[in-house]
Amino acid sequence: MASASTSKYNSHSLENDSIKRMSQDGINQGLSESVPRLPGEILITDKEVIYICPFSGPIKGRVYITNYRLYLRSLETDSALILDVPLGVISRIEKMGGATSRGENSYGLDITCKDMRNLRFALKQEGHSRRDMFETLTRCAFPLAHSLPLFAFVNEEKFNVDGWTVYNPVEEYRRQGLPNHHWRITFINKCYELCDTYPALLVVPYRTSDDDLRRVATFRSRNRIPVLSWIHPENKTVIVRCSQPLVGMSGKRNKDDEKYLDVIRETNRQISKLTIYDARPSVNAVANKATGGGYESDDAYHNAELSFLDIHNIHVMRESLKKVKDIVYPNIEESHWLSSLESTHWLEHIKLVLTGAIQVADKVSSGKSSVLVHCSDGWDRTAQLTSLAMLMLDSFYRSIEGFEILVQKEWISFGHKFASRIGHGDKNHADADRSPIFLQFIDCVWQMSKQFPTAFEFNEHFLITILDHLYSCRFGTFLFNCESARERQKVTERTVSVWSLINSNKEKFKNPFYTKEINRVLYPVASMRHLELWVNYYIRWNPRIKQQQPNPVEQRYMELLALRDDYIKRLEELQLANSAKLSDPPTSPSSPSQMMPHVQTHF
Repeated sequence: MASASTSKYNSHSLENDSIKRMSQDGINQGLSESVPRLPGEILITDKEVIYICPFSGPIKGRVYITNYRLYLRSLETDSALILDVPLGVISRIEKMGGATSRGENSYGLDITCKDMRNLRFALKQEGHSRRDMFETLTRCAFPLAHSLPLFAFVNEEKFNVDGWTVYNPVEEYRRQGLPNHHWRITFINKCYELCDTYPALLVVPYRTSDDDLRRVATFRSRNRIPVLSWIHPENKTVIVRCSQPLVGMSGKRNKDDEKYLDVIRETNRQISKLTIYDARPSVNAVANKATGGGYESDDAYHNAELSFLDIHNIHVMRESLKKVKDIVYPNIEESHWLSSLESTHWLEHIKLVLTGAIQVADKVSSGKSSVLVHCSDGWDRTAQLTSLAMLMLDSFYRSIEGFEILVQKEWISFGHKFASRIGHGDKNHADADRSPIFLQFIDCVWQMSKQFPTAFEFNEHFLITILDHLYSCRFGTFLFNCESARERQKVTERTVSVWSLINSNKEKFKNPFYTKEINRVLYPVASMRHLELWVNYYIRWNPRIKQQQPNPVEQRYMELLALRDDYIKRLEELQLANSAKLSDPPTSPSSPSQMMPHVQTHF
């Protein structure tokens, strides 16, 4: 049976406090008759339906549709089920059955979601009762197809912090010690004329002129030239990112590109070769020559070493995640679980991405060699590799604010195609551009946090919240494909950032075991024996899979922290009381710490 606690758990990830006020017996006491709404959210329609719950069978309820969410409340006395689904997570809406369909609950709507679940509603067959619900849902879930705004543009939420101020590229490069005598900041792309999918501000070799950069751009796919992502604070080796060279079938060469890579190599004199990591399988890189792409050959790039990392393309990843959904929702075949999971190849792909990032990080840190990373266009696998390597190398990115900056920098500003990969507000569910590349990156981060439980300031809830709002369209953070498109749409002026939500209540997203360490490099183990399926994300909708309880050690630690805070508060109260009683001020303690020895505690 779909328990109240499961419904409550589901709503947790959707940040809706008004839905969470459940009593122990599962009765939602604080909820008014109407659907809970965000500022700017408008109720459009409501209808009585039968929710075909895959776990506990048909449940009679009332569904409410707003311009932001689909919200269902059970009307049955023995069920406290609540569904709260942001319309942005809906991928597909299909009509189920026809006017002449036989059988109970055979007429209604089938809804496919992007967050590993499906919904099915049955309606009465008389009078085309599903038509208005289908049309309303289609219009609100796919606003771009109906010339309507995404909800982020009508959301009127206010937070006490502005998430848009989290990332300032000049400040982030300054934190890394840039510019220096080898690297400079260029504004050649300030109007996005050099490369329309790159950020306005780029870091390039000091010895390279802007005219050199323009010539190099002609030989790189989408003009995505090699630019600096990160510099090692001690050995000054760098991680550089770009797209593939436009070699083609005829094996074209470009002297400016070859010289440019040599200049990058020479910014670090500790090693004679520049290491190039091509994220693709070698056979794919060769095949890309047929469409004008290719890779850096030994005869053209004498001072470079090329390695292929065998990470598959967006289409392979999309199909792999589909297979994961098939085995986790709605039913799990316990008897064939391991073989079913293996057949999805999802964890193999996670392993290859992590292995590639480890190679990048190790080459920079231990091999003391600068590294250039690319795939085909440099906005999918490249972003995975550079951001994960930076997370391994730089402890700053393991803090809450640092991770937000990492996502803003390597993913959002450098043009990962969020709109195309997620399909925000777009009805074309079969679009070949859809792919779970960013989800895969967050999964890799979760795998690292499992192996290094004290290294990250953020917790699992932080990662799940980011993924929920990757789809929700409540915030502007992940909308559009690149910085230039966001500037045209004035996203920072017209929408709220997801970092505003998180940073206004940071305690909720903190890992209590976090220990801040400077300059510690993390090398996760990327063998299949050490990787696991992220149950609390992929299988969170299934009440039959017992939700993993909070770690008892973590729970006890949180209790001790609360106890400590309580003692400190009582100590301060005692201090104030004593100060009032004592006539001689110098004899009174001046701080809680001075009183500490006189107070008996459990510590």
